[in-house]
Amino acid sequence: MTEAPIRVGLFVTCLVDLFRPSVGFAAVKLLEDAGCQVHAPAAQTCCGQPAYNSGDRADAKAIAAAVIDVFEGFDYVVAPSGSCAGMLREHYPLLFAGDAGMEARARALAARTYELISFLTDVRGLSAVDATFPGRVTYHDGCSGLRELGIRAQPRALLASVAGLELAELPDSEACCGFGGTFCVKYPDISNAMVGAKAACVAETGAETLLAGDLGCLLNMAGKLKRDGVNVRVRHVAEVLAGMTGQPAIGDGEPG
Repeated sequence: MTEAPIRVGLFVTCLVDLFRPSVGFAAVKLLEDAGCQVHAPAAQTCCGQPAYNSGDRADAKAIAAAVIDVFEGFDYVVAPSGSCAGMLREHYPLLFAGDAGMEARARALAARTYELISFLTDVRGLSAVDATFPGRVTYHDGCSGLRELGIRAQPRALLASVAGLELAELPDSEACCGFGGTFCVKYPDISNAMVGAKAACVAETGAETLLAGDLGCLLNMAGKLKRDGVNVRVRHVAEVLAGMTGQPAIGDGEPG
């Protein structure tokens, strides 16, 4: 008797949809290679984090309720972003605390939600990928994935299996890059100082490529590296693990 395929709802995220769709396609490839049946519901939208972080609980709850509706029925919900996955896992239940029906649904969704690389390693048991990426890379640990979801060893374990790849650990890899969603808009001077320190650490590694699992961090760091004249390519880790690096790196060909 054939086992039913694992049905995964891919939470694409706003930034991937609008700025880097190739990350979504890489996520699909990785998930399908791991034996999953992948669906990307057309009705999905933002996770609600910008509203939530700005104190707009009413809009955050409305968005969260819509996300819960769209992704009910899937075995798992997977996002190529620690930040968005953290929002669904950690903050949705808090949004609906005291509302018995919605809190139960939010907790059920949270229990099935994972960041992409964590899902591949911790749920599907993936220990290696069939990919090649020659050169030295360094890796930035995004705050939400690291602190809310415990993601640190998982991407490094899979990167170790990529042929030709040399990982140079990033000094202060766990320090925030200064993006922080709405933080970089509210406090641009502080954000710029933080990402400046991060760019200096990246340059110190001698790496040719900077990787991370959150597109917000990557866009922020790519912009600063370019403005500072640091010649480092920037990519989402899923693109490297999926062997889908034919497209230009993040920020290439864009104005500084």
